[in-house]
Amino acid sequence: QVQLVESGGRSVQSGGSLRLSCALSGYIYSSYSVGWFRQAPGKEGEGVAAIGSDGTTTYADSVKGRFTISQDKAKDTLYLQMNNLKPEGTAMYFCAADGLLTPTLSVSDFGYWGQGTQVTVSS
Repeated sequence: QVQLVESGGRSVQSGGSLRLSCALSGYIYSSYSVGWFRQAPGKEGEGVAAIGSDGTTTYADSVKGRFTISQDKAKDTLYLQMNNLKPEGTAMYFCAADGLLTPTLSVSDFGYWGQGTQVTVSS
């Protein structure tokens, strides 16, 4: 059974940093893409960053230069380093995975999701 478990979310002040982690287990594909998504209250989910099975990355324009996605395949763990956080970054953050070659920020492209970790950024 595929499982994704996020951790690292907490409250932080604007301008602060956080690193989110996502532990992946039971994956059925030999190669896969992983990504981070977020959903703020009353808003639709949006892609934040993703890594394709080819190793390439993609970022939402709103986080470019501030967020970095990385993956430790030996540990089956995905990370999201978030620097210079802004109040609009307050959301539930989810990691997702699927058997994709290239990275994508489309929610509908991912079939496996974690339960999420809450990030709150205060001004």
